[in-house]
Amino acid sequence: MRHLLVPGAGGQAWYWHRLVPLLPDAVAIDLPAGDRRAGLTSYADTIVSAAGPDPGPVTVVAQSMGGLSAPLVCDRLDVRELVLLNAMIPRPGETGHEWWTATGFSLGEPMDTMRHFFHDVPEEVTREAMAMGEPDQTDRPFEDPWPLPAWPDVPTRVLTGSEDRFFPPDFQERVARERLGLPVELVPGGHLAALSRPEEIAAAVLRSR
Repeated sequence: MRHLLVPGAGGQAWYWHRLVPLLPDAVAIDLPAGDRRAGLTSYADTIVSAAGPDPGPVTVVAQSMGGLSAPLVCDRLDVRELVLLNAMIPRPGETGHEWWTATGFSLGEPMDTMRHFFHDVPEEVTREAMAMGEPDQTDRPFEDPWPLPAWPDVPTRVLTGSEDRFFPPDFQERVARERLGLPVELVPGGHLAALSRPEEIAAAVLRSR
């Protein structure tokens, strides 16, 4: 089973580099996050292209903003499961910009990269991320209404970082219940759990439903 790993904002395959060795036939995907012409359709095209020719059955794992684009490939690939990791869950016709208000998201304080994202990431990994600089992320994909008429008819699991300070567990639990009628599965780690707790995330992804 090939695992396609779809990153969040910034679109960097690097986000998954600690998880890739732990999953069978894993492909970490670079999305065109810096391309001002690239909307959700372009993101979906990139995922399908990265899967390669005749990829066979795949599991698609989507982190954060990856939840907007990952479901769009389910009618183009043999997706056996969608795994959402601290992911945005859109509704039909809703733009990414509208998602924040529609879900009642509120951070309650100014966003701080270290406090909200890297608080549980190992120091050496954090240093590497900081040395790379902040990745580009255009607003373009947030402008597209989510194009599907409903969530894909594909088994879906929602993994929620128990220490996520950006999308706290109670927020993720409510959104998953309201939008998909699904429970969440708590996993160790914060919003960047694949960087901070790769072994535990790999075990959760591989766990049968």
